[in-house]
Amino acid sequence: MAFEFQQLLRDPGCHARTGTLQLGSVSVETPMFMPVGTQAAVKTLDSSDLEEMGYKLILANTYHLYLRPGEAIRSFGGVKPFMDWKGALLTDSGGFQVFSLAAMRRFTGDGVEFQSHIDGSRHLFTPEKVLDIQQMLGSDIMMVLDDCPPGDADEKRLLESLQRTHDWARQSFQYYERKKEEGHFDDQFLFGIAQGGANLKLRTESLATIQSLPFAGVAVGGLSVGETREDFYRVLHHLAPDLDARPRYLMGVGTIPDFLEAIRCGIDLFDCVLPTRNARHGIAYTRGGKLNLRNALHQESRQPLDQDCTCLACRRYSRGYIRHLLRAGEITALRLLTLHNLQFFFDFFSMARDAIRKGAFMPFYEGWKKIGF
Repeated sequence: MAFEFQQLLRDPGCHARTGTLQLGSVSVETPMFMPVGTQAAVKTLDSSDLEEMGYKLILANTYHLYLRPGEAIRSFGGVKPFMDWKGALLTDSGGFQVFSLAAMRRFTGDGVEFQSHIDGSRHLFTPEKVLDIQQMLGSDIMMVLDDCPPGDADEKRLLESLQRTHDWARQSFQYYERKKEEGHFDDQFLFGIAQGGANLKLRTESLATIQSLPFAGVAVGGLSVGETREDFYRVLHHLAPDLDARPRYLMGVGTIPDFLEAIRCGIDLFDCVLPTRNARHGIAYTRGGKLNLRNALHQESRQPLDQDCTCLACRRYSRGYIRHLLRAGEITALRLLTLHNLQFFFDFFSMARDAIRKGAFMPFYEGWKKIGF
């Protein structure tokens, strides 16, 4: 399977760019958002829903799928046939769980040991093992194991993180190359991850180290993990001039203001659970800002969630009806809001790409910044 990334256009007013990421027969236009199917499903939706919206690339979670259903996925030939997904798939490495499950993990000389949140059993993730798991999952893009520190980490913790992240990156690529020579990892491509917290010097060092290795793409990790938004944006703008031509992935970021800043800095790929999580809390994204459908002011509203949206929820149903479903505890409400929010995200990125093509991303940026998200 061919892997190719081609930058198509660069906006003259900033670092924003459009591109095409080719994963075999699947062509992904960038910048692009990846819906998160943590356990081989985007919550409340199925694969056909995502395909009908136009999504070509989604994310699944290595840690969760390793624990459940585990080896059973191998008998199906991987996650894509398991969930009947026709597009491409990216799997993370478990590195984010170093941060999110800090109370249930410990570092060892070989990797990181997790205690299962399901049954309490212990599992060691090494740079090599997470690639073997991702081979079983059959993802098109695999991520290396990294050490993601919290946003308030001190310099000692950041330095430890960089040492692990860089050592594991080298181990991962060496293992990947060795196994490829033995006939493994066919049609699977490996991305490296840069860390460094809010420390600009360490960010520069980490990006240079990761970009010195021949990964297919480069991810920026360890942002949106508790640092201030000012620090978050400062890091992005600091890194932007040094990002090379490979596809660039900003991990776990999912607000409209953050998208705007990151696209401005040349980021190509994004993922986050926010659009689906917010849907389950009654929040809908619109071109005028966010709506909280639990608010009483929507009780008798005949308006669609967003008059410019073409999703099922907006074509057929009113705000008042969806609010009623929420208050009645009907799961149909969660499905409709999830469909809408992911359609909104798809449309937002389509509009961003169009603005870049026209050399007008900065007016697009300024216009959206004024909306209350």
